[in-house]
Parts: sequence; C-alpha cells; structure tokens
Amino acid sequence: MNMPMKYLITYPLGRSHITPPSYHTWLLAISSLLLAFGQSQAEPISFARQIRPLLSDACFQCHGPDAQERKADLRLDQEHAAKSRDGDYWVIKESDPDGSDLVARIFATDSDDMMPPPDSGKSLSDDEKKLIREWIKQGAPWETHWSFEPARRPDIPSVKDTDWPNNAIDFFILSKLEANGIRPSKEADPQTLMRRLHLDVTGLPPGVDTVRKFAESENPLNYQQTVDSLIADEGFGERLSVHWLDLVRYADTVGYHGDQPYSVWPYRDYVINAFNKNMPFDQFTLEQIAGDLVPNPTRSQKVASGFNRLHMITAEGGAQDKEYLAKYAADRVRATSGVWLGATMGCAECHDHKFDPYTMKDFYSMAAFFGDLKEKGFYGGSKWGPKMPLPSPQQENEQKQLKKTVESLEKVLVTSTEALVNAQLDWEKQLMDLELAGQLSWHPLSAKAIHSVNGTELIQQSDGAILTRGPKPNKENFEIEIPIKATRKITGIRLEALTHPSMDENSLSRGGGNFVLSEFELVIKNEEGETPVKLESAQADFAQGSFEASKAIDGKDETGWAVDGKNRKETRQLLITLQEPLLLDRDATLVARLEHQSKHEKHVIGRFRLSTTSVPNPVLSETGIPDNVYRLVSIPWEERSTQETAELADYFYGRSPILEPARLQLAAAKSRIQKLEKDIPTMLVSLSVEPRPMRILPRGNWMDDSGPVVKPAIPGFMDYGKLNSSKERLSRLDLANWLVSEQNPLTARNFVNHLWKLYFGYGLARVMEDSGSQGTPPTHPELMDWLASEFVRSGWDIKHMVRLIVNSQTYRQTSTPSKTLATMDPYNQLFARQTRYRLDAEMIRDQALDISGLLVRQIGGPSVRPYQPSGYYSQLNFPKRTYKHDKGNSQYRRGLYTHWQRTFLHPMLKAFDAPTREECTAQRPRSNTPLQSLNLLNDPSFVEAARTFAAGILSSPAKADHQRIRSAFESVVLRQPTHRELMILEQLLTETREGYSGEPERGQELVKVGLNQAGEKCPPVELGAWTAVTRALFNLHETITRY
Repeated sequence: MNMPMKYLITYPLGRSHITPPSYHTWLLAISSLLLAFGQSQAEPISFARQIRPLLSDACFQCHGPDAQERKADLRLDQEHAAKSRDGDYWVIKESDPDGSDLVARIFATDSDDMMPPPDSGKSLSDDEKKLIREWIKQGAPWETHWSFEPARRPDIPSVKDTDWPNNAIDFFILSKLEANGIRPSKEADPQTLMRRLHLDVTGLPPGVDTVRKFAESENPLNYQQTVDSLIADEGFGERLSVHWLDLVRYADTVGYHGDQPYSVWPYRDYVINAFNKNMPFDQFTLEQIAGDLVPNPTRSQKVASGFNRLHMITAEGGAQDKEYLAKYAADRVRATSGVWLGATMGCAECHDHKFDPYTMKDFYSMAAFFGDLKEKGFYGGSKWGPKMPLPSPQQENEQKQLKKTVESLEKVLVTSTEALVNAQLDWEKQLMDLELAGQLSWHPLSAKAIHSVNGTELIQQSDGAILTRGPKPNKENFEIEIPIKATRKITGIRLEALTHPSMDENSLSRGGGNFVLSEFELVIKNEEGETPVKLESAQADFAQGSFEASKAIDGKDETGWAVDGKNRKETRQLLITLQEPLLLDRDATLVARLEHQSKHEKHVIGRFRLSTTSVPNPVLSETGIPDNVYRLVSIPWEERSTQETAELADYFYGRSPILEPARLQLAAAKSRIQKLEKDIPTMLVSLSVEPRPMRILPRGNWMDDSGPVVKPAIPGFMDYGKLNSSKERLSRLDLANWLVSEQNPLTARNFVNHLWKLYFGYGLARVMEDSGSQGTPPTHPELMDWLASEFVRSGWDIKHMVRLIVNSQTYRQTSTPSKTLATMDPYNQLFARQTRYRLDAEMIRDQALDISGLLVRQIGGPSVRPYQPSGYYSQLNFPKRTYKHDKGNSQYRRGLYTHWQRTFLHPMLKAFDAPTREECTAQRPRSNTPLQSLNLLNDPSFVEAARTFAAGILSSPAKADHQRIRSAFESVVLRQPTHRELMILEQLLTETREGYSGEPERGQELVKVGLNQAGEKCPPVELGAWTAVTRALFNLHETITRY
C-alpha cells in the first residue's frame, strides 16, 4: 500500500504530548521539588525521604551495609555509627554542622578531602549539600528508611476547599497542593474520562453509544455506576493480569538455550479468575507461594503454586545441575522479594547489599524457604518437573468410563472358558504336528533372482545370505525373488542383518557401518501379475532411537528401521508378521523388496538373510515361538504344574482368535485413554519433598561449598511479624503468612503503589522495582501509608482499592497541564493533573480488534498465536521450529493470551516495549520508534482490522464521505474531528481513491490479508481508499495514548 507520507499521522492533531522522564531523573526531580515547594528552614527535613536517598546514592557504596567494600570502617547507613565520636572527631554532630566532618568533606574543594571522591563518579549538587547541612543544623533527626517503617494509619488531613474531594485520596492530594499554592486541574471532559476509565479498568475502549449516554446523563451517580459495572466485567481481571504477569515473569517458554515451550498457561487463567472473583490478596499470596502446602489443597491452589515454577529452565546439553539449581534459587529470591516487598534482595547474592540492610545470609535464608521444591537443575526431553493434569469435567468423566471399560475387558482376557480350553488343545496339537514335520523353526530362503536398482552388486552365499559389493549409491532398492511351493504355509518372515569383514569395520553396511531400511514389501508374483502381501506388524531385537522396526512397513520413505551399526557391530533381526497366513493353491514367486530411500546417504544394508516360519504368532526365537512356551508345550498336559498350566494359558489367551474382539476393544480403549491424556492440559506445580541443604555461596560461586548451611528465615533486620521460631524448620507457608501479616508494612505499601501506577502511570514511589535506598521515596508518604492500611483493613480487597482510586477526584482530572503546572511540576509529582501515556502493547492491538468488531471475548485457555512474520523463528533451535498462526477465533483473542516466547518475543509486543519476562518487570519502558508506526501500518492484524473496519463503514447507512469520516473518527478516538482533521482525512480519502481507481486489483488484494473475508463484496476502489483512512486512524497518536 502506498500512502502519501504527509498522512502517516503519528501525533495527535488536537492534543499535545509530554514525554515521560527516565528513572534516573526522579531522584533529582524529587529533591528539586521538595526544595522548590516551600522547604523553609523552619520546616523539619525528613531524613528518610530527603537525606537518606542522597547518602545512599553518593556515599553508601563505600560507607554502607556491604562490609567487604566499606572504607575507613565508616558506616553512614546506621545512626549510631554515623553519629559516633572518636575523640574530638565527629562524622555527624547533632545541631552543629560546622563541627561535623561530613559537612566539611562534602563542601571541600581539595580533591584529597572531597567526598564523594572525584574518581567515584558520584556527586552532590549545591542544593543537596545545603539540605544535608540544614538537616544537621536541625539536630540530624534519624528515621528508619521509609519502606521499613512500621505500618501506621495517618489521619486524613484537613483542606480549605472541602467541596473538591470525593474521598480520602483527594484530601491527601489537595492538602499538599494547597500547601504549595496550586489548584488541582479541572475534571476531564466526559469522552476522555469514559475512555480513560474503560481502558484503565478493562483494557478495552468504550463504545460510542456508551460515551454519548454518559456525556448526556445528568445523574451524579452515573460515573460510580459505570465504575461498578466495569469492575464487575471479566475484562477487569484480564487488565490487572497483564501487570501481574509482568511482575511474576510469566511466559510460555523456558527461556534458556532452546527456549522450548512448557505448560504454565493455567496459572495465567488462575490469576485472571482470582482478580475477577476478588480473591483477597493475602489468600492470593498464600496460594502462589505455598498453595500445595495448605491442608487438602484444591486443584486451583495447586495451579497457583506454579508461581514457583515460572522461572527460566535449561535443557542445554552439558549444563551443570548444581549450577542451575543455584540459578533457580536466586531467581526465586529476586522474584518473591521483588513482587511482594519491592526489595532488591538479589543484590545480596554475592556480597552484602551495598545500599540496603540485606545480607548474604538473608539472601540464602530466603532461598532456603524454597529448598523443599522437587526439581532438577538440568531437564532433558522436554520434561520440566512435577506437573498436574487438568481435565475438564467432560474429560474427567470420559476417563472414568474408559478405565471401567479397560478393567472389564482385562478381566475377560484372563477368564477361562470351555471354548478357550478346546482351542488351546487344538493349538498345542498343531505345534506338535509342526515339530514332527520339522517345520517348527526358521527356514532360510534361497533366491532364484536378485536385483538392485542403482548398481549395487548382490552375491548369494552358501548359507543363504546375500552380500553387497561394488558401487555405493546414495540410495538403493533391492528385489529378491524366491520360489514358493503351494504346500508351504508362511506366517512371518525374518530379515537378519549380518556383519561381514568387507563392511566398514566389520559392521553392517559399507556406508559408515549403519543402514536405514526405509521400507520392506512382499508381493506374490505369478503369470497373472503381482499381489501385495499384507503385513501386520514388525518387531526387532534392537532399534536405534526413533528408527523403530514399525517404521520399515509404514509406507513412508523418510522413516525406517536402523540399528546404530557404526557403534554396535552386531547381527540384528527384524520379524515381520503377516496379517493372514500365506497358503498358496499353486507354486509361485515371493518377491521381497528392501528400500533404502532415507535422507542419510549410503545407509544401505551390507549383508542379509531372509527366512520364513509357519508358527502361529511367531516371535524372534529359533523355533518361532518363545523358548519357554516351546518347553511347556512339550510337557504332557497331565504332568504340568499349576503355574506351568497358567503360564501357557496366559500365552495362548494373548493370541487366541476367540479373544481378538476383546483385545481390539481393549486396544481401542487404551488408545483413547492415551489420546485423551495427551489432549488434557497440564500445569507445572510445586511438589514438596525433603528439603535440600541451602548454604551461603561465597561470592555467589556455585562450586564453592565452604559457606555455612542456613535455614529458612526472613531478613534479620526486619523485626516486625516475627515467624514461629519454635518450629524446627520454617516452610513456604510460614513465608507466605509473614508476607501478608498485618505487622509487615512492605507488602501492602508495595501493592498499593503498583495499583496507583496502573491508574496514574507512575507510582507514588516512582521507581517501582526498588523500595530501598536506591529507589525514590514516595511523593505522598502519608497517602501511601493510608492506602496500605486501608488495603489491609478492607481484608486485602483489591476491587475496593481500585474503586477507591478511580472514584477519586484526583483520578478524574484532565491530563492537559496548565502553563503553571507545566513549569512548576513538569513531571506531575504533585498529581495536580492526570497523566497521559501510550497504551501497553496488548491494549493497542486489542483496541484495533475491538473497534473493527473482530475481537473475541473469551476468557482463558491455551496461549494463541497471532500473525507473525515468516522466518522469525529461523534461529530458534533445539529443536528447529516454525511458527504457524492460529485460525478461527483464536486469531482474534486478546493480547494477554499471546504465546510468550521469551527469546523471540512476538515482534508487535517487542516493538511496543512488552518485556521478555526473563526477569520480573515492575514497569515497562515506553519508547517512541518508527517501528511502532510501521507495525501499526503493516502488521496483518492491523491491516485486517483496518480493512474490516472499512468494510463496516461502507455498509453503514451514512453515504456522504464527511459523515462516514466523522463516524469512523468518533469510533476510534471517541470525539468528533475538528474541521482541520476532517479536511486532512477527506483529502487522504480522495487521493487514495484516485490511486486505487487506476489499479483496482490492489484494493481486492486487501481481502487476502488475514483470515477474515470482510469486504470481499465491496467495490475494490472504495475498500482500498477507506482502508487507507482507517489505517491512518489506527496510527494516530491519540488512538494509542491514554489521556
């Protein structure tokens, strides 16, 4: 599709945009903000929120918790150490900045005295130095780091403008705004507010009618009612799950090396259902950390315990089991501490944390909680550890019925009847008659003619064997003609692969020692022509890997029987049983054809011999029946012991024609069970076993066992919510209960911070993944504490907290900054307005599918595969893989359900900054690249959606171009276009219509993009022109931005 470049609209026509800052700007921004907004000398300076972050960033690397890196034996992270006195020397002297060496050092200009040292790469601004000096002048009051402070519930502050707040959130926000002389922004217009609310709560936009009704309604409760209906919608759980799955690094593949698939999608469905059912967060936590350890765990709780299995796994040959067990343990510490505590405990794997009080002992003690999980470091054969089948009710019922059928048929097959006894007597007599006639053995065949197709010479030897020599073609077929007497009965034919000195290293072939018999055929030839002999089965005394005996009679050239002749230089036997005994009414010729057509060149059998038997149901033995059966048949009936009688009966019953119907039914039932078990989804789960010892690994070295063994324990400095120390060993269940104990302030603070981020773009503490010293303090600490306490008080009710946030007046503000706000608070740290930001990758595609009418709203199920560029998996090996997109409804599911290939993430997801989920992701980056516009224009999902949308426009009642454009524009961005926007789109329509008029077949080609055939009956020129318009609309910055 060619489109005029000036119409590739990537920025809103009527709205401005502010690019969000990087994380590294937050610390400076917050410090500047606090200084700018009235931080007078009379106001107390907070050590936890203002001073500690400065010391952490500039000083803790050399004077922090890490004893190995500490310089001058000085700690600035502990009050007693920082304020200690050594003679007349004080690092920090309370109320005396001039007597404090810290002040002298940070203001020093001599490089020998300056702190931080010039070569450290660290520095303090003049304002930051003055802030530290003023803090000491105020007495240097010390506080615990804000995230480690005990839980509390602050009083709701009073405000002057009591009409503005809707709930407690607004009082906290407004109180700070009023203190800084700033007014909150006006409420967003109804269209923007409705679109924001729907996208935030369900991840999908509202319909035009929904927005219009809201805008026209005068009912003051209409907004709250909309909130309630959206929170009750199934999309609520889907929207929240996207963020949670980022956090817990959920993916559909193992990540390491070959990045093979594993089955964990039921965990994703568990998360969706938990959010939709409003499962209390403490229960949600417990079930994921230790769902398998609760008394009588339900299937759902076992699925939830799959959280412990979401880490990356390796199946790489040569991987060290011990090394990867250490990697998995470290991953779980990072995940658990990051998801629930917002802590960077992973930094204490090789040494004590350099900035926070976490020690190596804390790290490995946390890892010890998970030491009871049954697992291996190295997994092979795509077996990824303990898993649980998850049959549907229908599958479970069918399984029960099939098992009953199997039990019944197996009873029939071992129950003696008069008919079976008489048939066994006849069979034994037949064997004795064959023995007397000398036919109870294998009879080598002598060929009257032997041929090769590609020139190999075939020599018949005196022992009946046929030897190859001469040319060595890459592929070869042999044909052996054997005269057969009319009186000769044949039930099976044996092929012996024989070694010979002329073969490579006395092996079985001249082509490297091995052969692949791709096909073995038998035909009867007489004057009337050829008649194929039907073959029942094939068995061998040895087969190489997947080159089983049955592959020699499956009718496929690309498969076959092989015996690893290069390494195993031994005679091998292949027995082929006929469907019906061959008994001719006249003499004829039996033709045996041996085909070698595999991709393995020169893998042709070197020496072989053919023999036949007349024994019913022959086996690979010298007599054609098992040796023990031959011995038992030779014993007179009356002289057999009870055990011998039963053993012989078991053998006969297993082959008796009388029981063939029951055997066939049993085989069918077992085959159905196998197929059913294959179809039943499984889920990797936690399985508790005897805990393995967990020891501290010096410098994180998995090969160093010199460190002490540690038991499960929470970080030593955390004195709130102590665990039951009377137990001999704490469990994951103890850990889960501690994480959500009322005394532990971190979990609730961390989760409400994540919720705030979902509805404002940033958390109250902006660095989501680190609530420690290297993170940023909350801009509204009292609000964070109040929200955390409210969360716990509500019974860890997630929907209550979401309802509270989105009903607040703070949430409902416009995102358009006034000139004053843009200058005073460019990063919106006071929340005097809403935030605007680009939608997540999944939501961008979901929105296009929803607007076009293609979206399929179906909850849960296996991951789906949307369109993807061919060849994208060309470098994905072990095994080599190709990508086949889904058909039917699966193609139009929400992005949440997309197959998540860690090392080859779907290109659309990758272009729009979705994480690979190799590690926990607390906040996605938001980039702005040309690839994004190209993706929106050319990805088949978006082209198909645009064409389907265009077909809908052409079938609408409106006929005038401007009416159709207005309707289409409103369907996408939920407002009417301005006059300028309308003119641009009308011009685009006109120009592309003219372009398609000269090449109407190009318009018809659009129907070929995607599976949906919408528009195939539309005029090609009109379909092409309107698709150009809808593609432009999908590419608008306003379309992919949440305001």
